[in-house]
Amino acid sequence: MRNKISGTAERPRLCVFRSTNHIYAQVINDVEGNTLVAASTLTPDVKKDLDGKTKVVRAGLVGAAVAKLAIDKGVSQVVFDRGGYKYHGRVKALAEAAREAGLKF
Repeated sequence: MRNKISGTAERPRLCVFRSTNHIYAQVINDVEGNTLVAASTLTPDVKKDLDGKTKVVRAGLVGAAVAKLAIDKGVSQVVFDRGGYKYHGRVKALAEAAREAGLKF
């Protein structure tokens, strides 16, 4: 997958990783090899709002958080890297929440 997708300074890569309990999202500039922003269900700002919510809702909160951080850094367009996961469930919820928060894919 990453042979085809690469992030640049103008359009960094929004990379998603999901485990059985958590979901992580990073905005990465592959040209320079650095992570611009990151959010996950373990991030303190997101973690305080997770009690009693399903994994799909939690993924949506992470998507909105990473989009807000990216926009604050001046990033408005990204390339979406679903990490080999199907665009379904938690990955879809994260992407749609990021779009609603203002990121363009």
